Amino acid sequence: MRELACVAPEVRDRLVVRFGADVLGWCDELPALVHELVSRWNLDPVAAGGGGTSRVFRCVRRGTGATVWLKLTPEPLIAREEAEALRTWAGTPSVVTLLAEDLAAGALLLESVEPGVPVRQLVWNVSEVAALLRDLRGSSAAPGEHSVLRPLSHRIDFLFDLTGRRLAAARANGLVAPSVLGQARAAALELAASGPVGLVHGDLHPANVLSGPGARLVAIDPRPAWGDPDFDAVDWVLEGVTDPAVLEQRIEELAALVPDLSAHRLLDWCRALTALTAVPRMCAGRDDAETRFLMALADG
Repeated sequence: MRELACVAPEVRDRLVVRFGADVLGWCDELPALVHELVSRWNLDPVAAGGGGTSRVFRCVRRGTGATVWLKLTPEPLIAREEAEALRTWAGTPSVVTLLAEDLAAGALLLESVEPGVPVRQLVWNVSEVAALLRDLRGSSAAPGEHSVLRPLSHRIDFLFDLTGRRLAAARANGLVAPSVLGQARAAALELAASGPVGLVHGDLHPANVLSGPGARLVAIDPRPAWGDPDFDAVDWVLEGVTDPAVLEQRIEELAALVPDLSAHRLLDWCRALTALTAVPRMCAGRDDAETRFLMALADG
């Protein structure tokens, strides 16, 4: 188990970009934390993975053999925010189920989604995405007095700051003019300040949505906030698009299927946020038609 929970050097590097050098101490202590949690929750870990903010362990429950997922983050607030969002969405099958939590340890135990194939690996259509967005909107409430979730403007500032750090880490500051990111950030913050307020997933792209039972799409890994729900549609209408007319057509199709989704605001959100999608592609050396379209849209 200890070997499975050890954090590889390349993963440590990614976590340092996100959290700073102090995260290395958390990486060193992670095997002991995993051991304590799997013992408490009666689990056997069988595989490890994770993204830029967490380590995730596929586990089986002792006795039943049911698959569950143990997710740990070095920043407990991230776990508290995700847990609040998942509890709010508990009434919809379009969001993964939270089974248990240790928020002080930054730990969540999540039900497995079956068949669980990331939508990025599948052929999806606008009507399926519309059903997901309707479920997310229909289950969201207004901010409560004790909510730990922050306004969408905080998420926007974080994303633009992270994009700047990624450019610096890739020694690629010259790829994007500072004025482009500055204008895009200002436009996104203006949209956030002027729109309706609901529970926003905050990271709803095709890698964070899985195939669920009965062809239903199931969202995982929220980075939730209170703000304009149209924010969650951006990655879906931009995915694979290389032509402005196609983008506008996809936006119109989605707006026709999702009540209260504003086609005008969604296009503005796309223009404001597209640099956030383009920059990682450019840092990776991509110069394909989609990347060029994204940067052209960001440039206005």
